[in-house]
Amino acid sequence: MAKGYLSLILHAHLPFVRHPEHDDFLEEDWLYEAITETYIPLIKVFEGLIRDNIPYSITMSLTPTLISMLQDQLLQSRYINHIEKLIELAEKEMIRNHQHPQFLKLATMYHKRFMEALTTFATRYKNNLISAFKEFQDMGILEIITCPATHAYLPLIRMNPLAVKAQIHIAVEHYQRVFGRKPKGIWLPECGYYPGLEEMLKEVGIRYFVIDTHGILNADPRPRYGNYAPIYCPNGTAAFGRDHESSKQVWSSIEGYPGDHDYREFYRDIGYDLDFDYIKPYIHRDGIRINTGIKYYRITGKTDHKELYIPEWALEKAATHAGNFMFNREKQIEYLSYWMDRTPILVAPYDAELFGHWWFEGPDWINFLIRKIVYDQDTIELITPSDFLERHPVNQVCIPSAASWGYKGYNEVWLNGSNDWIYPHLHKAADQMVELARTYRGVDGVVGRALNQAARELLLAQSSDWAFIMKTSTMVEYAVKRTNDHISRFNKIYADIKRGCIDRHWLKEVEHMDNIFPQINFEVFC
Repeated sequence: MAKGYLSLILHAHLPFVRHPEHDDFLEEDWLYEAITETYIPLIKVFEGLIRDNIPYSITMSLTPTLISMLQDQLLQSRYINHIEKLIELAEKEMIRNHQHPQFLKLATMYHKRFMEALTTFATRYKNNLISAFKEFQDMGILEIITCPATHAYLPLIRMNPLAVKAQIHIAVEHYQRVFGRKPKGIWLPECGYYPGLEEMLKEVGIRYFVIDTHGILNADPRPRYGNYAPIYCPNGTAAFGRDHESSKQVWSSIEGYPGDHDYREFYRDIGYDLDFDYIKPYIHRDGIRINTGIKYYRITGKTDHKELYIPEWALEKAATHAGNFMFNREKQIEYLSYWMDRTPILVAPYDAELFGHWWFEGPDWINFLIRKIVYDQDTIELITPSDFLERHPVNQVCIPSAASWGYKGYNEVWLNGSNDWIYPHLHKAADQMVELARTYRGVDGVVGRALNQAARELLLAQSSDWAFIMKTSTMVEYAVKRTNDHISRFNKIYADIKRGCIDRHWLKEVEHMDNIFPQINFEVFC
C-alpha cells in the first residue's frame, strides 16, 4: 500500500481570442501553437497509457474560454489551414536540408509531428479536441475541473459580489452543457483566493479548489499538517495547497528541468532565422516574423552559440528527470508519513502549456513519470483531489489566507502602475450590469439580446490575461485594446438600452465577433 499521494494538476487556459473580422490575426496563433505543441501531445500521451493498460489518475482544468475556442467552427477551420501550412513548410525544409543529414532528420521529425497533429485533430476527433478530454473523463482516468468564466482574477473584482458570482455560475453551467455532469472542483484563476469566496463555490456544488502554498500555511487556525493535507473551509469546501518543492523542480528557470542544456531551445525558430523571402509565406501576412514551431537547436547553455538539437539525448534526459522527480517525491512522502498520523498528499499544479509549448519534452516527461510511478515504486499513488476526499473525508477546518501564485504571492501582478487604470472601468461596468439585470429582468427580444451581449462584453473585459500582459510588457497594445474594446462595447449597449434605441446592425456584428457563451442569460447578474 502506498505511503502517500501525488496529485498532478494541469491548468489549461488561453484567453478568448477570436477575430472573424481579420483573415489572419496574429494572436490567434496562441491557440494554434497550443493545439499542436501541448494539447495534442498530451492527448497522445493519455491514449498511449490507455493502450498499454496503465492505470493512472490526473486532473486538468479546461477553462471556459479555451473550451469555447476549441469548439468554435471558425477557429477549427483556421487551425486546419495553419497545420497544413506547417506541413508544407516542413516538406520544403526536408528538400532544403537534403544534403545536411542532421537537419534533414529534424525536418522529417517535424513533418511527422505535424501530419500526426492533423490526423489527430481532423480525423480522430473531428476537429473537436474537447471530445478527447471528455472521453478520458468518462473512462475515469482524467478529472476535468472548471474555472471562472473568463479567467477573471476574483480578488480584484470582488467589490461587486454579483460579478464574482456570475463568473462562477456561468462557468459551472457551461461545464455541464459540455461534459454532461457537474464539476467537482474549480481552478481559481492565478490561484487567487480571498476569505468568503468559498460561499459562492458551495452554492454551485464545488467540492474543492486549489490555492498557493501560503494560503494554507497562513490559514486560521494554522493547519496541523501544513500543506500536506487539504483543509475544509467552515462551509465544508476543501482547499488543496500547492507543494512548493514539486513546483520548483519543474518551474524554476535555475533549478527546474526545462532549462537542461540538452532540451530544445524555444527561442531559436526558423521563422526568425531563415531568409525573409523564403519564410515569408509562412509568417504573418504583414511580414511580421513569428514562431513556426520548427526549431533546430538545443539550449546548449548561456551562450548565443547553440548546438544542434538531438532528440535522443533530450528523450533520455526526460526519462532521467522523470525518475529524479519521482525519487524526490518518494523521499518527501517517506519523511512525511513518518511524522504524520495520516496519509500525506503532494499537490503539483502547473500551467498545461508549459508541457510541449515552452518545454518541448514536457509531455514525454509526464509519460515517463506516470509509467515509472506505476511500475518502479510503491511509495506514491497518483490521485485526484476528489478521490482523496472520498478516501479521507475527515479534515481540519480552517479559514485559508488570501493568496495567489503570482509574484510576491498576492495581487501585485494584476494591480500595479501598468494596469491599475482598468479597475474603475470594470467596477463601474459591473455595477451597471447588475442595474440592467435587475431593471430588465424577464425581457427578451432585441433588448434581451443586447443585455446578453452586455454580459459577454463585461466578462471578456474582466479576463485576468489583459492585466497580466500589461504587467509583463508582452503584446501590451493588444491587451489594452481588448480591454478598451470590451468596455466601450458595454458602454454603448448600456447607453442604447437606457435610451430605448438599440443599433440592431451593430449589435449583430458584435454578437458575431464576441460570440462566447451563446446560451448566456444576463439575469445571472441579478
